[in-house]
Amino acid sequence: MYMMIRRYRIGEGTVADLMNKIDVEFADRLQQALGLLGYQAIALDDGSILTTTLFATRADLAAGEAMAERVRDQLAEFRVEMTYGAGGRVMVSRGSEELLQPVHPG
Repeated sequence: MYMMIRRYRIGEGTVADLMNKIDVEFADRLQQALGLLGYQAIALDDGSILTTTLFATRADLAAGEAMAERVRDQLAEFRVEMTYGAGGRVMVSRGSEELLQPVHPG
């Protein structure tokens, strides 16, 4: 497994509005298009956003990196800026049934 972690800040709009748009317009579509094993978008206390995306293979990770740029372009109204990005091989992982339940903003 491979994971991509990215941190963003927004220059326009609200985190709540951005999260709603990600939930409604992108999360399911990205999961289907990229075969994601997992995706989380986290609103941090400082007003920034952290995303984690879990992939089965390194090739899927590379495809995900390209897709992340296209999604960011489609969120131009929020003036999204990536402030940190990294990806790599997952070396230890655990999960529970609760992890499999979708979470929606609100």
